[in-house]
Amino acid sequence: MLELLKAAKTYIEGKVKTNADTAIILGSGLNHIAENLEDAVFLDYRDIPAFPVSTAPGHKGRLAFGKLSGKDVICMQGRLHYYEGHCKEDIVFPIRLFKELGVKTLIVTNAAGGINENFDVGDIMLITDHINLTGTNPLIGKNLDCFGTRFPDMTYAYAPRLREKAKEAAEQLGIKLREGVYIGVTGPSFETPAEIRAFRVMGADAVGMSTVFEVIAAVHAGIEVLGFSLITNKAAGISGKCLSGEEVNEIGRRSGEKLGKLIETTVGEL
Repeated sequence: MLELLKAAKTYIEGKVKTNADTAIILGSGLNHIAENLEDAVFLDYRDIPAFPVSTAPGHKGRLAFGKLSGKDVICMQGRLHYYEGHCKEDIVFPIRLFKELGVKTLIVTNAAGGINENFDVGDIMLITDHINLTGTNPLIGKNLDCFGTRFPDMTYAYAPRLREKAKEAAEQLGIKLREGVYIGVTGPSFETPAEIRAFRVMGADAVGMSTVFEVIAAVHAGIEVLGFSLITNKAAGISGKCLSGEEVNEIGRRSGEKLGKLIETTVGEL
């Protein structure tokens, strides 16, 4: 793992100069954030040594380096999902690479189903905590002591300091910002109505098929995390409608501009 990370880092440093403190994982509908970076440089995942390739629909599969609100950032245009068949180590490879590149803050975004019945499609949820219901953990196996402790504390996985910055930015922009708990599952099937009822009892407000592995690896590596869920649909059984991936992506595209503005303003305050 460490040799692979070194090879990827060496390749990137040979292609682009970056002093980025912040990395952003762009979920569905947020590709425009990377497209609008100043002085942008793009590197395809497939060209970076050892970097896994994303296959999810709508995910471009490249890193974008540039400036957002005057700050150097790295954007992932396309994340890696467990349901694609990637192993846990592959999914968190980019997070550890970001650490090697000097990143101190990770902003994670995702498209999620709204479990909280007060949420509307198009709402933005500030993630306050998560429930890992994937049945596994990316830190299983030999601990990489150079990144972090064997037993990292997850009490403040989503940094309170960063959440306050996001709430201030939302108020400044006049954006209604929901807050809640994200529950991560493996997918790729959507959840059943019975599962959604169970998740609600567990305390979850939104559900998705990503994010938790990345956040665990970031916390392990000492990276502060800020997370947003874009509510692209009401979870199974709430609206009475069947769910489709195409609809999720379409709502993400239509509502992503609002979340993009919130991220841009928040980054400017970091």
